[in-house]
Amino acid sequence: MIKIPDNQVAGHQAGDGKLGPLVDGLGRFYKPLQSDERGTNEVAFYSSLSSNTRIPGHICRFFPVFHGTQLLEASDGSGLLPHLVLQDLVSSRLNPSIMDIKIGARTWPAQASEDYIAKCLERDRKSTSVSLGFLITGFQMYGSKESGFWKPHKKFFKGFSADDVRLVLRKFVSSNASGDFDVDPDCAFASVVYGGSNGILAQLLDLKAWFEDQTLFHFYSCSVLVIYEKELALDGSSCGAEVKLVDFAHVVEGKGVIDHNFLGGLCSLIKFISEILTTPDKCQTEVRIQDSENNPFSSGNGADG
Repeated sequence: MIKIPDNQVAGHQAGDGKLGPLVDGLGRFYKPLQSDERGTNEVAFYSSLSSNTRIPGHICRFFPVFHGTQLLEASDGSGLLPHLVLQDLVSSRLNPSIMDIKIGARTWPAQASEDYIAKCLERDRKSTSVSLGFLITGFQMYGSKESGFWKPHKKFFKGFSADDVRLVLRKFVSSNASGDFDVDPDCAFASVVYGGSNGILAQLLDLKAWFEDQTLFHFYSCSVLVIYEKELALDGSSCGAEVKLVDFAHVVEGKGVIDHNFLGGLCSLIKFISEILTTPDKCQTEVRIQDSENNPFSSGNGADG
């Protein structure tokens, strides 16, 4: 049965007459195809992945499996619309904790219109994209059967500072993660989720090694999805930690030039996560913002959870 995803944390969301992605409950994710060159571009990118022998097999695992396109009734009721048919990255997971992180200080390709570039630049300067090279755009963190998920509204992330980012990355791997920011995160799952030979950091380092050499593509406005399951992490052995790359509407040819924009943002994210692993007892942010009106972590900021 086609339905609205339960675990979407960023991007355009279906519902209330709005256009957004759908899932079928059988492992497939249906993303509405944008009607302009962005849709054509994303289809072309996914189509090239399976046949591009210059992309190593161990790197292909970071991309969702592509199943072509399909005409499907749009979520906004506007009729049949082409959709990308992709692997549903969380369909096999019970209660996944997910974070969407947009990579790059610059989120627009060179050939974008002046109006689009101006819009992106204004938005990026108000976020951590320019200062850190990446931006947390959404997350859900599973607490327990009783508390369920903490899934803030997108306005929660406005005005984030570097210390806010550090705190969220620590909360993401904590047993006491919640919207209560008077409780310091304990980073109980940091070593299991971020560390280890198959953890998030190791996977990001694999990606970094590829981006240090690859000149096939430049990935603008692309996101890294970080996924794990808290219930699996509780036994300390495995948590299903996984990194995936998503959103390729603005990918352009690299033309023999390294994608320094994406690589720089990826290196910055790696640094933040590495710091958590090297200082696991330092889960409290060093900066406490006193002005509650400007503090995204203060109560009453519009979080859903």
